[in-house]
Amino acid sequence: MSENARLLEVKDLITIFDTDEGHLPAVDGISFSLGRGETLGMVGESGCGKSVTALSIMGLISPQQGRIAEGEILFEGRDLARLNQGQMRKIRGNRISMIFQEPMTSLNPVFTIGDQIMEAIVLHRRVDREQARSETRELLELVGIPVPEVRMKEYPFQLSGGIRQRVMIAMAISTQPSLLIADEPTTALDVTIQAQILDLLSRLKHRLDMSMLLITHNLGVVAEVASRIVVVYAGRVLEEAPAERLFTDARHPYTVGLLGSIPRLDLRRRRLYTIPGATASLLDPPRGCRFHPRCGQAMPRCRLEEPGLFSVGPGHMARCWLSAPGGRGSES
Repeated sequence: MSENARLLEVKDLITIFDTDEGHLPAVDGISFSLGRGETLGMVGESGCGKSVTALSIMGLISPQQGRIAEGEILFEGRDLARLNQGQMRKIRGNRISMIFQEPMTSLNPVFTIGDQIMEAIVLHRRVDREQARSETRELLELVGIPVPEVRMKEYPFQLSGGIRQRVMIAMAISTQPSLLIADEPTTALDVTIQAQILDLLSRLKHRLDMSMLLITHNLGVVAEVASRIVVVYAGRVLEEAPAERLFTDARHPYTVGLLGSIPRLDLRRRRLYTIPGATASLLDPPRGCRFHPRCGQAMPRCRLEEPGLFSVGPGHMARCWLSAPGGRGSES
């Protein structure tokens, strides 16, 4: 990907939280890039650093709890990690918007949804309230909410989960951002509503010419939405590949395990595959490959040395000694 085609480039990002037990690197050296007009999927189990990566990009890491210790977050050529809060406020919600996991905790329960969307428009677009009201109606129609005039007067608790999520999407796109970060946008929704929300996000991305970073723990969610996928585990990128290639030729055992846990109609089995063990502790990560305690293909070398990201094909990299030049045959 050329420099001009990149909208966002994250380089060796390390985000640390201060806990009673010590420094916790929730993001520990993550790197990836996102092209203009591209959808990138970021996948991994809960606690792997996906949401913290998003919060780091948005500049929402509380100084009282944590900090970006190292790395760069280049957005349209500017390093967001070096900007002060005043500079970030001009970008956050304007050039970059985010849809959070649970809309009920993101929407203010004492204001109508119309007032909340209008507030975002007035704040970032500097328009009067009458124009903001008109744009709010149009946004609610755009995201598929029926009878927008009525919905604008309702409070979050009066809406279903699917409608609340559509409100959050309307609020996020109200400033026509270049980058939309969707953090688990289908959590707690039934599968039918999940499909509707993903289809809506995909259509809006094309209509508004946005780039999108879609964060999820479910590879099935990004299967038909993302053009590339980054697989994250214990604060590290373990695999990155074009979506089609990842689903047909996954190289890291962790990715293979995630794919194996997706229900399939063409296979008859009594139980879904589960990856053994629990996610590695970020306070005391295992030596060598961070996934080796849960990996059925681990070699002695995996317990001693952490592999780098090895190229295994066009745009395809895997952090696994099995993917190193020579693979298992190079093990002495």
